[in-house]
Amino acid sequence: MPTIAVRDDVTAYLASPRKLLIDGQLVDAADGRTFETIDPATAKPLATVAQAGIQDVHLAVQAARRAFDEGSAWDRFTPRMRARLLWKMGDLLEEHADEFAQLESLDNGKPVGSAKDGDVATAAELFRYFAGWATKMEGTTIPMSSEIRQFHAYTRREPVGVVAGIVPWNFPLVMACFKVIPALTAGNTVVLKPAEQTPLTALRLGELFLEAGLPAGVLNVVPGFGDAGAALSSHQDVDKVAFTGSTEVGKKIVAAAGGNLKKVSLELGGKAPNIVFADADLEKAIVGSAHAAFFNQGQCCVNGSRLYVHRDVYDEVVAGVSEIAKKIRVGNGFDPETEMGPLISDEQYTKVVGYLTGGAAEGATASAGGSAVDRDGYFVQPTVFTDVSEEMAIQTDEIFGPVVTAIPFDSTDEVVRAANNTRYGLAAGLWSRDLGNAHKVGARLRAGTVWLNTWHADDVTLPRGGYKESGWGRELGSFGLDDYTELKTVIAEL
Repeated sequence: MPTIAVRDDVTAYLASPRKLLIDGQLVDAADGRTFETIDPATAKPLATVAQAGIQDVHLAVQAARRAFDEGSAWDRFTPRMRARLLWKMGDLLEEHADEFAQLESLDNGKPVGSAKDGDVATAAELFRYFAGWATKMEGTTIPMSSEIRQFHAYTRREPVGVVAGIVPWNFPLVMACFKVIPALTAGNTVVLKPAEQTPLTALRLGELFLEAGLPAGVLNVVPGFGDAGAALSSHQDVDKVAFTGSTEVGKKIVAAAGGNLKKVSLELGGKAPNIVFADADLEKAIVGSAHAAFFNQGQCCVNGSRLYVHRDVYDEVVAGVSEIAKKIRVGNGFDPETEMGPLISDEQYTKVVGYLTGGAAEGATASAGGSAVDRDGYFVQPTVFTDVSEEMAIQTDEIFGPVVTAIPFDSTDEVVRAANNTRYGLAAGLWSRDLGNAHKVGARLRAGTVWLNTWHADDVTLPRGGYKESGWGRELGSFGLDDYTELKTVIAEL
């Protein structure tokens, strides 16, 4: 099957060194450092990118502060003007959908079609959804109960200030939009640090914002490594950090934010339980459970990586999911027949392969997959483990690869206890024809999102976030604006 041809504009974009975006200008790093981003499908260099350091972060934060200050061009942007700009960005992103999809596939490894129909389309929809909110951030009039004097009291929703957005590599464009769009909707300015593995679509997004008419300094993009993220998290002139990534890094951000008690919102790790009851529509549950486990190369924090199946149907469900896993076409994202691309990096590949080896060593059995794929790039087989105990690392740790563990259960109370026996609480789900029971069990699952008879169903109108060590706050929907605003109370004596 012929591969999809790389677009000329994508080739040209990769051929020239990509620079930082600070104060409306594309600039080199202050110390001249660069790094290479790697194509995970070939393990070969893809592009050269300026590497932001502490000085660059400081310059970006200063630019964002100036852009936020009273009297700036951005301060004079009315809510209606912000709405129009966001809507224009949605249109521009759709016009450049093929370009962004190819950049995302090359940088991240996911199939081009998935990047275009999933990631880019979702990002465009996010722009349009939040464009509608820009003119609807209202306060409330509250009656006061003084018996001696009269007062008029009301609330205002105001922007927080300078927002640092730090995003991961599994959905680079979408995660950048999760931070940037609601922040700008509320009138904030932003310094965005994309993951060092996947900086390309974030940088291209910044250029598109300038084309749309965003004033200089309102959005700054500073690709870099941990030192850049740490500098943003601890910077005294950053008012809020919005982070998506690992729980371990999230805890470091919380500690760094303590200097000026900046606001922090976090979407962190997950180890989602997926429960199949004996009365489930098994055909639907099997297909849905495979999708839950292997979506996005398994590199998704809400994937259903712990599969609990009632003992009466355990063999049938595990056999069905394993058969699907064996048939998944693993390959280069530019091959139209590819269903699963590579893992993001050599580091992630080594980690996942280590869990595959470790799981087998602890006594688990691979009913599908269980090893790496013998080819260039960072490819592993979609894997289903059986003979798993709750103490095994493959059962407790967030692997972040196409690996699912299957364990039988006998009673509802037993499986609910097992499902909740994790430090994470980002997502969960179950399959049952008894909708009353489904809702009852769903209410008992300690997770921010619970799917009933489906998985990965989502919409930009719905809040996302986690319980326990899966994070603080919620993103998207009307709830997603709360963390980007301050609530001010105003009291006037009449």
